[in-house]
Amino acid sequence: MDAIIETHKLTHIYSGGTPFARTAISEVDFIAYSGEYLGIIGHTGSGKSTLIQHLNGLLKPTSGTVTFAGQDIWQSKAKTRETRFQVGLVFQYPEYQLFEETVYKDIAFGPKNMGLDEAEIDRRVRNAAAFVKLEDALLTQSPFDLSGGEKRRAAIAGVIAMEPSVLVLDEPTAGLDPVGSEEILANIKEYHRAKNATIILVSHSMEDVARMVDRVVVMHEGNIPLSGAPKEVFAQGALLEQIGLGVPQVTRVFQHLRALGLDVDPSVYTVEQAKGALLSTLAGRGAGHGD
Repeated sequence: MDAIIETHKLTHIYSGGTPFARTAISEVDFIAYSGEYLGIIGHTGSGKSTLIQHLNGLLKPTSGTVTFAGQDIWQSKAKTRETRFQVGLVFQYPEYQLFEETVYKDIAFGPKNMGLDEAEIDRRVRNAAAFVKLEDALLTQSPFDLSGGEKRRAAIAGVIAMEPSVLVLDEPTAGLDPVGSEEILANIKEYHRAKNATIILVSHSMEDVARMVDRVVVMHEGNIPLSGAPKEVFAQGALLEQIGLGVPQVTRVFQHLRALGLDVDPSVYTVEQAKGALLSTLAGRGAGHGD
């Protein structure tokens, strides 16, 4: 796969040159590939949010570079502006950013800023609403009259309507009930499948990351100490615990079963894998009893 976003020795210092200076990320080398579904995990204060706000130019590096499709996003004002449309960022609790009179106008805000004509804006608004399962009847309502889950979907639709090549989501299911969370994750997965877009999911939920993403990046104290396929990352349970993270609950169960002497794979990280592993183990034990 080709790289779509890269950072090289990316450093960001808040309040630099003052007694309150704080280094949030330090010389971070990060890469996201075209079309991949990438997860970023890390405890509060690890630098996740600071990193992702550099990916579309909301924050400017103190030092280091950010490139999109091989070009420095800060090489010109035009390039920075273009990148902000190509790399869509959905903040945590994005519904707090809803402000227009109607849901339609809120979703149309980004495409309108892109200078598109009315017909194209309308097409994008309706396509984005369909992606997040918002009915047409809701488009004429005030966003403040929507339910919590509907507000979240409307806010995500506003970013999707710009049809970004990269969609970055910071804790998109925060505060939602299990049904609402599943709906949002399904919407994101559908966008990934339909558009072959790069998805970058920041989450505290090890379970969501484990079952959704192709690759995991772990952040700790402004650096990336670990990255790889979910199986590789969640096999490092001791390291994850050491830096204040955990592993999916099902992985913890299988590690415990292994410690008790049961011959199971301790790197299982999804419920589907667990089911297959247990059935395989039971079948093996049954075959052994038959000998």
